[in-house]
Amino acid sequence: MNSLRKRWEARATLLAVLLPPARWQPEVSAWVEARRARREPWAIAFSGGADSLALLLLLWAHCPERRSQLTALHYNHRLRGAAADRDEAFCRSVCRALGVAFYCGRPRKGRVLKGEEGAREARFEFFHRKMQALKARILWLGQQQNDVAETMLMRLARGSGLAGLAAPRPVQPMPGRRVHLRPLLDLKHEKLAAALRTLRIPWREDASNRGGEFFRNRIRHAVLPAWQAAAGRDAVAGAALSRRLLEEDETALEHWLDTLAPLDRHGRLQLANLRGAPRALMRRALHRWLLRQAAAGRLSRQGFEGLLALLLRAMPARFSLGTEGFAVIREDRLVFVRDRKKSAR
Repeated sequence: MNSLRKRWEARATLLAVLLPPARWQPEVSAWVEARRARREPWAIAFSGGADSLALLLLLWAHCPERRSQLTALHYNHRLRGAAADRDEAFCRSVCRALGVAFYCGRPRKGRVLKGEEGAREARFEFFHRKMQALKARILWLGQQQNDVAETMLMRLARGSGLAGLAAPRPVQPMPGRRVHLRPLLDLKHEKLAAALRTLRIPWREDASNRGGEFFRNRIRHAVLPAWQAAAGRDAVAGAALSRRLLEEDETALEHWLDTLAPLDRHGRLQLANLRGAPRALMRRALHRWLLRQAAAGRLSRQGFEGLLALLLRAMPARFSLGTEGFAVIREDRLVFVRDRKKSAR
């Protein structure tokens, strides 16, 4: 065990030389520096793949004062039989060698994970549940520059706006005062894997990532190479730059909306405050209002556009929000009115 510990400690130290903190996203570095005095636990999503392994080793090496507060979270989806169990065993072994706390989640008996999104939902449910138990609010994620390009192309396909296209963000506030940190977004997967190979550091490969069953895999293996070749330049780096610029624009629009104070203390949307504002701000204001209406459920995209069109006309109107009630435009306000007949059933 001592030899295994020394081997992994040496690997982490050498990798930290190849990938110094200067290569991290500056927003993440600034966030960490501002909270250096806080003794709060950190969790890291650790699959055993090249990206998450590199992140774990770099955190261990660059933040020695945090080692006792670092916890690795692994989720065994149980979709690949013995291979998934070997991933889990590998992650557990690395963490034991480095003295990092390790927790593994698995689907409850009888639960069937449906596709890529179902697996992701189950994984993050476990992360957040375990973080709550550990009183941890910080989750480190090993997403890198290729993930940025893949995510952008996937979201373009479904018509995402600025908020969606600005993902994944280096510092992402989450519900419950949680924060997701992604320091590697300016590094390509190939760079991270090459650094591990140079130092002869093993990692786990998920064979399902090579197949074409999932949308992300089809983007990764079929679309990105063709896009790069057609561009004749580093299109992945270009996507990462666009993501950063889109995030700046998203932040600016959110700040502008804040200055208009569209929601009053009762959660009503004050349309007078938005008079003359661009459509983009009205759209954002409506989205905020809907998030405040717990009983309203989730509108379809078509339903959202229909309600937005009514707001832009600024005329009295009544719009169904499902079984619980209505969005009502009156007296220059948008309010939620519960359907008492349906609620009484």
